[in-house]
Amino acid sequence: MNLVNFHENELPIKDLETIGLAAGGQLLLNVDDLRALLSGRRTAMLELHDLETDNIKIKSINAKISIKPNEAGKLDLLIHPIYRKPEIPDFLNETEARQLQKGEVASLLKITLYNHGSKKEMLVEYDAETKEYIVSDTEKILAPDMVNNEFLTPAQKEAYRKGKEVQIADGTKFNYSGTDHHGIRSNKLRLVASILIDGGLSYMVYKGLNALFNQKREQKSAEKLSPGYHQAIKDIEDQHGFKPHQFEQSQSRKGR
Repeated sequence: MNLVNFHENELPIKDLETIGLAAGGQLLLNVDDLRALLSGRRTAMLELHDLETDNIKIKSINAKISIKPNEAGKLDLLIHPIYRKPEIPDFLNETEARQLQKGEVASLLKITLYNHGSKKEMLVEYDAETKEYIVSDTEKILAPDMVNNEFLTPAQKEAYRKGKEVQIADGTKFNYSGTDHHGIRSNKLRLVASILIDGGLSYMVYKGLNALFNQKREQKSAEKLSPGYHQAIKDIEDQHGFKPHQFEQSQSRKGR
């Protein structure tokens, strides 16, 4: 789960304008890509225009983008193109790298050494679209406290942070994904994830979710949403005075 970490007015609009993703100070991103950016994730694959770097001009390129705070506290725009050959992290062996590239496994957990021998657990995934290994520190992966109004157990939260599939009582299955622009995959098209912050609940309504890794789903089953999902939507309406789909539509209009 990724909460919104940044605000629209913090985005590097001029940089986005130079690659055709903003015009006249207005963003030209759909709601999902905007949410991904503001949550610190990568967008889906986009067509960027008129890039210029190291005296090389590129008329058009397909790439994903993300933002990252710099030392001055401003947000830098990062571009993730399609690489000719993936760079394998030094803590992966050839067999592990090949398993990820061929899609034999969704992710691998690796223990790495940092700062004079301190250990970190890393979740490694492979982005087949950009031909790039994505490495996430499991301690920094935020697991939801609730999904569809059902509290997750400590074991379920731990499984989520490790990229494993989690299933709740209403039949919804989901897992964290650092390669997906939603940051989460599911056997359902929609779900509501919640996290407790300062004694209150912060909600994230996910729609149009991609299927679980290497799993096909039946459309009718994927569209069937549980009473817990609908109750979570009602709770949002009651607490905030608007329907989540109205927020989504307003964000979509901003991104056009």
